[in-house]
Amino acid sequence: MLLALLSGCSVAGVGSAFGGFGWPEGGISLQAHKMYDLWIASTIAALVVGVFVWGLIFWCVIRYRKRGDTLPVQTRFNMPLEVLYTVTPVLIVAVLFYYTAIVQTDVDKLSAKPDMTVEVVAFKWNWQFNYRDAPGAEAKTVASTLGSTDVIPLLVLPTGKKIRFEETSRDVIHSFWVPEMLFKRDVFPGNVRNTFEVTLDKEGRYVGRCAELCGTYHAFMQFELVVVSPAEFDQFLAAKVAGGSTQDAMGAIGFTGDERFAITTQPFDSRRTGQSWNQSGAVAAGK
Repeated sequence: MLLALLSGCSVAGVGSAFGGFGWPEGGISLQAHKMYDLWIASTIAALVVGVFVWGLIFWCVIRYRKRGDTLPVQTRFNMPLEVLYTVTPVLIVAVLFYYTAIVQTDVDKLSAKPDMTVEVVAFKWNWQFNYRDAPGAEAKTVASTLGSTDVIPLLVLPTGKKIRFEETSRDVIHSFWVPEMLFKRDVFPGNVRNTFEVTLDKEGRYVGRCAELCGTYHAFMQFELVVVSPAEFDQFLAAKVAGGSTQDAMGAIGFTGDERFAITTQPFDSRRTGQSWNQSGAVAAGK
C-alpha cells in the first residue's frame, strides 16, 4: 500500500535528490526505468518504516526511563500491539513481493517476434556481436563485429526497437553488463543460451564490461554500446552487410576520426609483450 501511495509522487525526482540511493541514474531502456522506480520506491518504504521504528524506540527510552526504585506495572501481553507488529510486516513484505514480481516478470518477458536479434559470443577475453536474421540458434548471421586486443568492439543498436539478446560462450562463464541498462546476465558455454530483451530509449555511447571473473584478462573484456536512431542503424547495418568494417559503417552514419572507435574506454596494456611475466632470460625472484 505504501508503494502504491508513493507511485503518485515523482519517484525519479526523489531518487535524483538522493543520488539514486546507490543505484545508477539515467537508465537507457524501458526495463531500466521500471527497475529504477522499484528500487527508489522500496528504499523510501524501508526508510519510512525505519524512521517509525526509530521513533518508537526513542519514545520508549524517554517516556519509560527509570525515575526511581518503584517497579513499573507489569503486563504479560498486549494483544492489539502483538497483532499490529505481526500483521504489519507481513503486509509490507507482501506488497514489496507483488511489485517485485510484476517488474521482474516484465524484465524477463520475451516477445513472440522481436524487432531484431543480437547474438552475444563471449570468449577469453573479448566479445563478438552477431546481427541475426531471426531468434534461435539456427538463425543466420547477416553481419558481425569482432573485438581484438587492439580494438574495442562496438555494439551498435537502435532506439525504440525490441532487441533480443542471445548469449553463448566459447570457453568459460562470462557476464554481459552495461551499467546504464541496470541489468546484467551471465553468458554460459555449451548448449545454454541465456536470452533477454530490452527496448532502448536514449541515444549515446556507453561502456560495457564482463561482470564475471573469467580468468587472467577478465578486466580487459570491454566493449562499447552505441545507441543511435533507427534510420542511422539501418544505414550502419547496410554498410556492414555490404562488406564494410565496423569503423567504415560508423563513418557511414556520420562518425568521423576517433569517433569511429570506442570513446568510453580504451584497450588496456595487456602486458603480453614488453611487460610479460614470462620474459626470456628473466631470473625468478630470490635467485
